[in-house]
Amino acid sequence: MKLTKNHSCKFVPQKIRVNSRLGLIQIYTGDGKGKTTTAVGQAVRALGQGLKVCFIQFFKDPKTFSYGEQKIFHSLPRTILVRGLPQIDFHTFAPRHPHFFKKISPKEIRKNLEEGLNFIKKIFQENRHNLLILDEIIIALRDKFISPDELIRILRKKPKDMEIILTGRGTPKKLINFADLVTEMKKIKHPYDKGVKARKGIEY
Repeated sequence: MKLTKNHSCKFVPQKIRVNSRLGLIQIYTGDGKGKTTTAVGQAVRALGQGLKVCFIQFFKDPKTFSYGEQKIFHSLPRTILVRGLPQIDFHTFAPRHPHFFKKISPKEIRKNLEEGLNFIKKIFQENRHNLLILDEIIIALRDKFISPDELIRILRKKPKDMEIILTGRGTPKKLINFADLVTEMKKIKHPYDKGVKARKGIEY
């Protein structure tokens, strides 16, 4: 699209380069709304193109908030199949964060995260998925339950063609430098600032 002499907009068709290459690492971070929303949207887009998706969430307890994406993703494997196999796998690890659960110990959180990290390694070894989403895993780095180096060592062992998406606030510089794509969601305004609580179907 470009401006003509009278400043009106004129559509100019552009050539679109199609690249089937997968295997990049994406990060969605920042203090604004939209990180998990973006990851969920990317999962839906991948499913629509016949890709196999593994979606792993951290620090999101389904017993506290009945997250909409958890409900829909748990139901999808029964309906979306490729050669008889689920096209999306959904898992939750370390669901409780000390900000909301004061009695949980750092040792317990670390143990739960190690289970999640070992599961990621298993996903890499099996190499059945085209897209792996690690929703809110960056929170574990921000709060120093795992180190950037520990996560990067694991990510270096991913299958060459597997796309990875990581979300969460407070991405360390080392991980930013390691990734191929980094988008920061910046809060300009948010209804939370006016006392509006999380809304079912919108925030969870």
